[in-house]
Amino acid sequence: MNEVLFDILVAVGSFLAGVIGSLIGLGGGVIITPLLVLAFGIDIRYAMGAALSSVIATSSGAAAAYVRDGIANMRIGLFLCVATTTGAVCGALLAVILDQAVLSFVFGAALLVTVLLSLRGRKPGAGDDASDPWAVKLRLPGTMPGPRGAVPYAVRHVGPGWAIMWVAGLLSGLLGIGSGAFKVVAMDQVMGIPFKVTTATSNFMIGVTAAASVGVYLKRGYLDPTLVAPVALGVLAGAFVGARLLPVAPVKLLRAIFLAVVSVIAIQMIARGLHISL
Repeated sequence: MNEVLFDILVAVGSFLAGVIGSLIGLGGGVIITPLLVLAFGIDIRYAMGAALSSVIATSSGAAAAYVRDGIANMRIGLFLCVATTTGAVCGALLAVILDQAVLSFVFGAALLVTVLLSLRGRKPGAGDDASDPWAVKLRLPGTMPGPRGAVPYAVRHVGPGWAIMWVAGLLSGLLGIGSGAFKVVAMDQVMGIPFKVTTATSNFMIGVTAAASVGVYLKRGYLDPTLVAPVALGVLAGAFVGARLLPVAPVKLLRAIFLAVVSVIAIQMIARGLHISL
């Protein structure tokens, strides 16, 4: 396969990953890394570096819109970014020393957990409780736009939410994914933040988290511009198209298909890590 054809195929695959990731809200990172590893035979560390770069590109575009519309809570995002960025640096440092088989196994296991978290429903009324005392001290509660003006919301369980964010950052740096599902669980189901604010703030945080860990990949030589360029451009274009298709696409059907495919990919990655042929 020549370089031009390789770049075209990677860009097309990344474009599809960006479209699907945008439609179902998990991001394209969970597709890109196994795509590059399983379909193109690329070293998993180079695949993770390219996936992290694409996460930064897509997150920056989405986050700007959410901040402009007043949905993202910047104070919550910056506070929790302390946890995700420190976790991401730790994960990236581990990623460059761990064996490829170990990384493949951990990646597959994380994908399965992501699927389970995505299928889990939110507890009703979780955001109606009073704010955590630490949330009040840090001025984390805010408002979000509503049909009749600004709607206030509370923030609960700051400590457990912060801890889960550190784990999300660790997985992001270790596996080259945005770990958006873990961030959503921490803010939505643990901290009781409204889902719209959760997804908007998570989009902002994903890019910051990825930027913190991608430097380690760059320093260790795992960022290949010839791979990063088609991946980042493909995912960015796909995310833009996915956002336009969202109002008319059968999201529930796409989500079911996507989660089924991710489950299969997860099993393949685990088998690869255990040196089992499927």
